[in-house]
Amino acid sequence: MSPPLVQVQSPTIPPASADVVVIGGGIIGIFTAYFLAKRGISVAVVEKGRIGAEQSSRNWGWCRQQNRDARELPMATKSIDLWEQFSAETGEDTGFNRCGLLYLSNDEEEIARWAAWGDFAKTAGVTTYMLDSKQAAERGHATGRAWKGGVFSPTDGTADPGKAAPAVARAIMKLGGHVIQQCAARGIDTEGGRVSGVITEAGVIKTKVAVMAGGAWASSFCHQLGIRFPQASVRQSIMSVAPMEAPLPGALYTSGVAVTRRSDGSYALAISGRARVDPTMQFLRFSPQFLPMFAKRWRSLSPGGLEAWRSGHETLSRWRMDAPTPMERMRILDASADPASIRATHRRAVELLPQLAQAKVTHTWAGYVDSTPDGVPGIGELPQTPGLILAAGFSGHGFGIGPGAGHLIADLASGAAPIVDPRPYHPNRFSDSSWGKVADF
Repeated sequence: MSPPLVQVQSPTIPPASADVVVIGGGIIGIFTAYFLAKRGISVAVVEKGRIGAEQSSRNWGWCRQQNRDARELPMATKSIDLWEQFSAETGEDTGFNRCGLLYLSNDEEEIARWAAWGDFAKTAGVTTYMLDSKQAAERGHATGRAWKGGVFSPTDGTADPGKAAPAVARAIMKLGGHVIQQCAARGIDTEGGRVSGVITEAGVIKTKVAVMAGGAWASSFCHQLGIRFPQASVRQSIMSVAPMEAPLPGALYTSGVAVTRRSDGSYALAISGRARVDPTMQFLRFSPQFLPMFAKRWRSLSPGGLEAWRSGHETLSRWRMDAPTPMERMRILDASADPASIRATHRRAVELLPQLAQAKVTHTWAGYVDSTPDGVPGIGELPQTPGLILAAGFSGHGFGIGPGAGHLIADLASGAAPIVDPRPYHPNRFSDSSWGKVADF
C-alpha cells in the first residue's frame, strides 16, 4: 500500500531546452529547481513517475538539527529556516511545523551520546536541551512511564512528506519552470566531453547543466556514463494510523519506536534504523566500501529478498538510449512493507503510547533508502562529465535537509556563492581509500 501523496497536474512532454535540467522529482530535485526558478533561470524537472512518489513521501517527515552529523549540520540549520521561508513566500502548504523533537531513553550510553552532541551543538549555535529524569517524564507524560533522560530540540520540527514535494512543484510552475511527469531521463548527451543535453523517453532537452537527483536510481544512471558512484539501498517499512483526539507528542523518538504526527492529525510509526537488505549486483559490487557502515549498524539490518533485484534500480546492466529502460518499467519504487516489521512497530507503539491501540491502521508502506559508505550525501559536479552535478545518497536524511541541499545545488548549478561549504559533500571522496568516518546518527 502506497503512502498518502498529493497529486500534481503537469505536462508529460518536456521543453526543447532549458538552462538546467533536474533529473528526479523528489524533495532534493524539486527544491533545487525551485531555487533556480526563483533566480529567473530556465529549469526543467523530469520525473519518470510522480512527483515525490518514492522516498520523499515514504519517510518520517522530521526536519531536524538535533543529532546531525557535523558535516550535515550547517545544511540542516539552513533548511529549518528555508522550510518556513518557502511557505511564507509561496503560500504553498508543506505541512511544516516547528513542533520540537522529543527524544526519550533509559539507556545511559545513549543519553551520554546525546549529551556529547549537545556540547558540540552549543559551538554551532543550535538550541537543544538535555532532560533529566524528572523533565523527561514531564515531557513524555503521554507514555505514562519513567525515563532516565532525554533531549528536547524546540527549534526543530516536521513537514508532511505527502504534501511537501508536490507543494514545491506547484511553486516552480507558478514561477515559469517546467515540471514534467511520466518522463524518464535515459542518459546524457555530450559535446566535447561536456553536457549538451538530457536524453529522455520523449526526446532530448538541450542544456549545459544537468543535475542527477534520482535517489536510489542514481548509481545505475551514473554507471551508464562509466562513472562509479558507490550507493546501496535498504528497504525500510512504515505505517500510519488515523487521527486521534488524544494529546500525543508531535514528534517522539525512542529506541523502540518513533511516532510522528502528520498535518492531518494522523500518526506515522516506525522503528529507527530497522531495514531489510535486498541483495543486488550493485550491492555486491560496492559492499566492500560499505563494511564500516554495516559493521556499525548490523543489529538493525536483516536479510531481504529479491524485490530490489526485480525492481531494477540497482542494475549493472547497460541500457540503450532509444529503447525503454528499467526506469520506464518501474515508474515508481513502491516497495513491499515487511510484515514482521509492521507488526513489531505497531506492538511497540501501543506499548509506548497505549492510546494508539484505539487508532485504525490506515496505511503500511516501504521505501528504499539510498546510502553512501559514510552516510553523507554526494553533492558536486562530476569531473568525468563537466556540467553534470550529482545530488544523491542522502542516506535517509534527505527530506529534512531538502531545502538547504536544493539551495546549495542551485548555487553550484548557477555559479552563485554556496549557501554552505560544499567540500564535505563532493563525491570525489569516494575514490579515496578513506572517505571519512561513518555518520553517527
